[in-house]
Amino acid sequence: MALFRKELTPAQVVKKAREDRFGARELIDGLFDGFFELHGDRFSGDDQSVIGGIAELAGQPVTVIVIDKGDSLSDKLAKRNGSPEPDGYRKALRLMQQAAKFKRPIITLINTPGAFPGKTAEDQGQGAVIAQSILESFKLPVPMIAVIYGEGGSGGALALATTDQVWMFKNATYSVLSPEGFASILWKDAKRSDEAAAIMGLTPDDLLANHVVDQIIPEGRNHPRVFANLKAMLVKEITGLQALSASELLAKRQARFRIF
Repeated sequence: MALFRKELTPAQVVKKAREDRFGARELIDGLFDGFFELHGDRFSGDDQSVIGGIAELAGQPVTVIVIDKGDSLSDKLAKRNGSPEPDGYRKALRLMQQAAKFKRPIITLINTPGAFPGKTAEDQGQGAVIAQSILESFKLPVPMIAVIYGEGGSGGALALATTDQVWMFKNATYSVLSPEGFASILWKDAKRSDEAAAIMGLTPDDLLANHVVDQIIPEGRNHPRVFANLKAMLVKEITGLQALSASELLAKRQARFRIF
């Protein structure tokens, strides 16, 4: 008799999404060649939670932007567990605009519970810079693909996911806020987060059914195989997007988000 793997509940998917299943540097090394990291937002700082630079994807120059939660405890503290501050989003936007100037496709890899909500971030205009990133993304005439490989939390994720295609790993989540936050607002009880997860529609299957995301990336313990599959998908999709004119590309991207 054939055995089938039991589907995870939404609450279990949330738990898996928060695990360190894939590292940011591991993804970069597994997908790209010759990654050259670029630093700074040319305004105030260089947020360590956002890694960005130039690399090659099967010989094609691309701009890569990754949100990194960190590895060790000290690394996670320095990167606020993958919650960027405004200088992180400004760095990402600078690199996206640079990519458009040199006609390089943009690939973002996202794993964040959300933008950093602290006073320092608010003082530096967190909401404004996220809005600017979303707005400018609609104007960049190069192929853009976002891949959510862990958590995709609220505007912190959307700032880097206003793209032609949005893909998710099988055990990732993408939502306007956390299940705990949802439960606290709706029922005044964060302990009902599992119940909230079940009705939020934050799993890849739910989001694919509602056309919020376009592809689900299979996962497994064999990371090189996962990366090889994702790399092939990226090459194929970017080739298709590059066949469009700049006006066609932007029109399709804008139409994609207008339906919401």
